[in-house]
Amino acid sequence: MTVYGIKTCDTCRKAVKALQAAGHDVTLHDVRADPITKEGLESWLDQFGSDLVNRRSTTWRGLDDAVRTMPESDLLLQHPTVMKRPVIDTGDALHLGWSKTVQAELSL
Repeated sequence: MTVYGIKTCDTCRKAVKALQAAGHDVTLHDVRADPITKEGLESWLDQFGSDLVNRRSTTWRGLDDAVRTMPESDLLLQHPTVMKRPVIDTGDALHLGWSKTVQAELSL
């Protein structure tokens, strides 16, 4: 199982810790240190749509309007911290965020 996020993100760390406690073999993929490919981001955007962009983040608020109107895959490539986190890849399915719904889907 791979958790895509940022190693300094509290939510990502909580997700990894809970998944490991539940017996899952978890790898944290830091998207800032090792960016996702444009094709990978586009496949996530196909599944999650614009929900993949965290428009409530500090990073988003700091962007100018020209950057905000970029195609979302380009925006996420240039500013990976604007991605809603975590994206959890179980091998069979992708999950976005760490809500109670996602935790229930992962049987936690």
